[in-house]
Amino acid sequence: MAVALLSSAVFGLSGSFAKSLLETGWTSTSAVAVRMGGAALVLLIPALFVLHGRWHQVRENWKTIMAFGFIGVAGCQFFYFNAVERLSVGVALLLEFLAPVLMVLWIWAATRRRPGLKTIGGALAAIAGLVLVLNIGGEMKIDPVGVLWGLAAAVCLAIYFFITAKANDSLPPLVLATGGMLVGAVTMVTLGAVGILPTGFNTGDVVLAGRITPWWVPLAGLVLFSTVLAYVTGIVAARTLGSRVASFVSLTEVLFAVLWAWLFLSELPGTVQLAGGALIVLGVVLVRSDKTAGLPGEAAEEPAPYA
Repeated sequence: MAVALLSSAVFGLSGSFAKSLLETGWTSTSAVAVRMGGAALVLLIPALFVLHGRWHQVRENWKTIMAFGFIGVAGCQFFYFNAVERLSVGVALLLEFLAPVLMVLWIWAATRRRPGLKTIGGALAAIAGLVLVLNIGGEMKIDPVGVLWGLAAAVCLAIYFFITAKANDSLPPLVLATGGMLVGAVTMVTLGAVGILPTGFNTGDVVLAGRITPWWVPLAGLVLFSTVLAYVTGIVAARTLGSRVASFVSLTEVLFAVLWAWLFLSELPGTVQLAGGALIVLGVVLVRSDKTAGLPGEAAEEPAPYA
């Protein structure tokens, strides 16, 4: 449980580290490329050790690795960072965490099997929470483009869960993570090089926790803590606790992200938005606790309809 909480805590740091860079001239393309490329280099040696020369595992699962890297890594992080650029870290992450609700709706449409009452109640609570988070008509204006970026991140996160749930057992999680980060980094560098996505970075000082800090400090934190340590501890937690319990604990990432944004960026959502965030978390908990939802990562406890 301690390792799972550590994973959520360091994952929640990513928004604060990224926003401090974005505010000085970094683009989301460059931030994602450096984050994933640096993390892949750090994890490359451990991943090669895990493979033990069994490269057939990579050949057999190359499509999964490519999809994971392109959508689950590059797409998810790029959209989330763009949302963070226009919204507060807490609001952006809450939008992204609507992914389980999107997954339930997709499974409902694909299988024609109505979800249980917990799932329906959870979806309604999450939608009501989203309305409060957006605070339509309130004094705090929400950037609609930022909302679209956040919802796009939620879609990518949902696909990420589907991909990891379908991954072949012959592919070690560390290898999947390393390969996905390499693919994500190459994707962002390529799209930036050909001019499809804007690129840019700044080596000037940044403001973090109210202090002037060298640019490489949040960048190193983004790579080492919010990516390498977060993924490794997340894998350990999932293997130790099981997918269902680990998924519950991962919800604390929202709370950690809001806390870090308050400490590092002096950001704190309003009362209405905090209430909306609580409803979204409640909705996701209800959805994840409903065994009839058929969400990915439940195969260890019972077969999912698409497993």
